[in-house]
Amino acid sequence: MNTSELQRTKQRYNIVGNNPDLNRALDVALQVAPTDLSVLIVGESGVGKEIIPRVIHDNSPRRREKYFAINCGSIPEGTIDSELFGHEKGSFTGAVGESEGYFGVANKGTIFLDEVGELPLATQARLLRVLETGEYIRVGGQKIMKTDVRIVAATNLNIQKAITEGRFREDLYYRLNTIPIQMPPLRDRGEDIILLFRLFAMQMAEKYKLPKITLTEEAREMMLHYKWPGNVRQLKNITEQMSVLSEQRQITGDLLRKFIPQDIESTMLATISSTSDSHSYESEREILYKILYELRGNVSDLRRDMNSLRKQLDEVHNAGMIGQPVGKQVPAIIRQQDTQYAGQNTYQQLETTNNTVDAIAEEISEPESLNLENIGRQMVVKALEKNGGNRKKAAAELGISDRTLYRRIKQFGLDQ
Repeated sequence: MNTSELQRTKQRYNIVGNNPDLNRALDVALQVAPTDLSVLIVGESGVGKEIIPRVIHDNSPRRREKYFAINCGSIPEGTIDSELFGHEKGSFTGAVGESEGYFGVANKGTIFLDEVGELPLATQARLLRVLETGEYIRVGGQKIMKTDVRIVAATNLNIQKAITEGRFREDLYYRLNTIPIQMPPLRDRGEDIILLFRLFAMQMAEKYKLPKITLTEEAREMMLHYKWPGNVRQLKNITEQMSVLSEQRQITGDLLRKFIPQDIESTMLATISSTSDSHSYESEREILYKILYELRGNVSDLRRDMNSLRKQLDEVHNAGMIGQPVGKQVPAIIRQQDTQYAGQNTYQQLETTNNTVDAIAEEISEPESLNLENIGRQMVVKALEKNGGNRKKAAAELGISDRTLYRRIKQFGLDQ
């Protein structure tokens, strides 16, 4: 790491801090600048990712060419292809003329794609082609266009998670991530927090001719231990607020608390107890009872529907026996099925199903059957009793194979 060059870069871009991770990010940017390799900058929102592509461009052979910074999340999905790759006249409503798009205008220069994780999948495919071949097609066009653009991208998303969820192309990620640069969050930069506060306080004092604010020791410690979810951007906003709104020029801990959000859930790290005996199973028990209660209601509804359907089938069956036309009286739910299920076969199948449902509902309705293993055992016992110990018939009624029923019998000790 060239320390003197690093310090000159910090002075040029007004970068404050001596955190090793920050220095490492700047050093990588300076090393990769002379090349044309793609760079992916990763970091939380507000950490200052936008400085890195500027450093890369200004120290590259393209520094005399154009530089565009594009926030991909701020462009509507319906127009982003046109913005990036241009369009032909009349290609869509409002396209009164041709447009070169950013990739056409920035030829020989650098494009910074901020929040690249927000790009639609179709646009990601177009971008991948540009990265691989330098070619693209305008919206509504057929002619292949060429461009020579250096691409630097940034995101605050968990790209690996986005890939798993199908929201980001894996091949594009590896193409962009040729050189990765990680920007550290403000909470991990230690004394840099105080240095940045002093910078922002001085800038406000000079800009608005105000006395510069300072921190007491208590306020300083609060600054160092605060989580800073908004990172450098949040620190700057709070410093500007205190510079304008505070009558006191020395910021105490009590005064600082008025400007720092006190939302514990969003600003404090979660704590996890390490004691195993402190775990409570109340919530799990309540969830299980709730599931069983809902299942009982569902089975009751199903049994009521089955009874209604059985009544309709009885009417259909009786009508068929005395020679009346059956087709017109069959309920719609039956007419929609194959003809092999109409009549006596359907009646027998639904009768069997209904008996099984009755057995399930009967078991769930009993308070002592909240034990799920007992529910299964009692169902097997009832099926065997109903069929006189005939395992084949009991298995058919339960809707399981003979082998599965045999295993259940052995499991519940019913063969003794």
